[in-house]
Amino acid sequence: MNFKLEGYVHLARMIDKCRATLAGTEGLYIYPCPMDDRLLEFAGITAEQFTAAVKANPSDEAMVSWFIRTAKAHPQAELESWNRTMLTRGPSTPDKQAYFNKLRDSIDPSRTDLTAWADLQDLEEGRPVPKR
Repeated sequence: MNFKLEGYVHLARMIDKCRATLAGTEGLYIYPCPMDDRLLEFAGITAEQFTAAVKANPSDEAMVSWFIRTAKAHPQAELESWNRTMLTRGPSTPDKQAYFNKLRDSIDPSRTDLTAWADLQDLEEGRPVPKR
């Protein structure tokens, strides 16, 4: 999740999830999920626009070019602040915390140090997540 595509965390993952959804191979992935919605809102793009662009732009380069042309421009400091928020955002309600804990415990119950959705995704997908 820490990987940035053209300065945006989550963009590469969202493109891949959209492609998988269009191909019917998304498995357990959800597109658009709440994290996708946050990126789309920040960029000023709808899920429908993004999905149509993924259909029309089969290469990563073409999709990134479309995104940069279409997304609302933000000063670098604002983009970096948004990225930090995305990477540190945790559950916002007791019910979401219970769901987070259930998912985390099903993957690695020893990782009670994790508090952010991005870290949970990395853990679930086998990427290293430093101890907090």
